[in-house]
Amino acid sequence: MRIGVPKEIKDHEYRVGLTPASVRELCARGHHVLVQSGAGAAIGLDDEQYRRAGAALAPGAEEVFAWAEMIVKVKEPQPAECRLLREGQILYTYLHLAPDPVLTAALVRSGAICIAYETITGPDGGLPLLAPMSEVAGRMAIQAGAAHLEKSRGGMGLLLGGVPGVPGAQVVILGAGVVGTNALQMAVGLGARVTILDRNVDRLRQLDRVFGNRVQTEYSTAQALDDGVVAADLVVGGVLIPGAAAPKLVTRRMVAGMRKGAVVVDVAIDQGGCFETSHPTTHAEPTFVVDGVVHYCVANMPGAVPRTSTFALNNATLAHALAIADKGWKRAALDDPHLCDGLNVAQGQVTHEAVARSLGCAYVNASRLLAG
Repeated sequence: MRIGVPKEIKDHEYRVGLTPASVRELCARGHHVLVQSGAGAAIGLDDEQYRRAGAALAPGAEEVFAWAEMIVKVKEPQPAECRLLREGQILYTYLHLAPDPVLTAALVRSGAICIAYETITGPDGGLPLLAPMSEVAGRMAIQAGAAHLEKSRGGMGLLLGGVPGVPGAQVVILGAGVVGTNALQMAVGLGARVTILDRNVDRLRQLDRVFGNRVQTEYSTAQALDDGVVAADLVVGGVLIPGAAAPKLVTRRMVAGMRKGAVVVDVAIDQGGCFETSHPTTHAEPTFVVDGVVHYCVANMPGAVPRTSTFALNNATLAHALAIADKGWKRAALDDPHLCDGLNVAQGQVTHEAVARSLGCAYVNASRLLAG
């Protein structure tokens, strides 16, 4: 198969779809890889490394898209990239379509086969291709929150971990999944006072066994959520419904009740956000203020640490990339129902039920296309 790797063009996005090591694996299977010149340069992966791994180089994205049967990216295609997609071409990347009807419509019009990292499932019911970026984003959420609690960043002027005689910040984490657990590890390590809310009591028990009295675990009711958010100095939102828009757990009224200079970090913003007051921001302008509360809502948080993120992502995505390249998308999806769960748009149809439900559009079961 002919596999293309364009340079990412989203604001401050420096990750790359394939590392040289991943290229080498694909080439060893007899596949051909074309990488846009400079695609990995910002994270120390230069063109010569890709050449040595077996890739050819192209000067621009147009050449990559025109040549490739499968495009491997990191972030959702931008409008200029959507125009380069063609019928039957495979797009393998993060998509996050539930809150984005415009992108969904563009992918439907393209006729491309769009496989989303974030909805590919694992044998245990998890999301193994989303997990590494959730780990990064969860840890970064605490770093970002701590930085923006500083007065110079608009916060109230709190040191997250405090000092002897002065308590640390009160951190409230919504969701005890991958994002929440990694945020918890960082917050506890920095000495904050931490409460984590979730509706999975077994998960709360696990965290209690690991962290003991260093954290407060709480079952997430409307009252617990309201009380926790209003009392917090930093709130991290890490809730997820696979493929669907994130639930708006934190209302505008709750945000208005928080202390001036408090900070919220909405890690769920890729899926629409779990704060009613959220809207996507970029690394160039990461924050805005609502009712005196600083909102950090960067839609590609792991892009701030692109080298770490690229290698972590490739560890998770390579196996499926090899399967798609070896077998073609139909055979690979038929052989692996977990990969089939990643099929979001194909042949002009929305093929993921949660995406279709979130957008209120027609849904075609992927099995119907695979049987054709």
